[in-house]
Amino acid sequence: MDFAHFDKRNCPVVSARSGYGEWAAHYDATVAEGLDRPLLGALRSVQWPEVRSAVDLACGTGRTGVWLAQQGVRVIDGVDLTPEMLERARARQVYRTLQVADIASTGLPSSGYDLCTMVLADEHLADLRPVYREAARLLGTGGSFVVVGFHPYFLMNGIPTHYHRASGEAVTIESHVHLFSAHVAAAADAGLRLDECREGVIDDAWLRDKPKWQKYLHWPVSFAFAWRRPGV
Repeated sequence: MDFAHFDKRNCPVVSARSGYGEWAAHYDATVAEGLDRPLLGALRSVQWPEVRSAVDLACGTGRTGVWLAQQGVRVIDGVDLTPEMLERARARQVYRTLQVADIASTGLPSSGYDLCTMVLADEHLADLRPVYREAARLLGTGGSFVVVGFHPYFLMNGIPTHYHRASGEAVTIESHVHLFSAHVAAAADAGLRLDECREGVIDDAWLRDKPKWQKYLHWPVSFAFAWRRPGV
């Protein structure tokens, strides 16, 4: 579903490529760590230190790559649509390779990874099925696809992924609402099975970092799925 059906702010809307290119210089300072880090840490179906190779789809500035390296993941490749974000990721020096590419058509080798991640990107995809198929292609047997996203509840309440320009103007990045059933259908289409699902809720810990979100206390703000490519 197009986010326009739920938009209450009517800010200017830009493409993901344009928006993240403009936001790249300030992204790390403004994104809330509560969106993804607690959920990644809460997953129990992925044994991070046992992951030999991972591909980080929509790797952005490399936040997820840094977290994976801290968990003991040894080899990480990154893919993103935005050169400005990749420039930031490259400076972190945790990736083996980084490339500008469509995350649904990376050109990377089939069955080459134990783990595939996509963090805070699914809402920018009009159709989930191509990226799920690509993740399944990239994973070896028994590999995991971890998806962390902005909760559709927030989007359907009119709050999209957005940033502020130097002038103070708020800008919305083109977004789409995907219910959890859409993820389940896309995963089934790709031959992946669900290992785990978790949801993040705005709580007191979140508010210590982002006190201006007080009015959203107890709202579900993000989610994590861990899918697996089963054996034959």
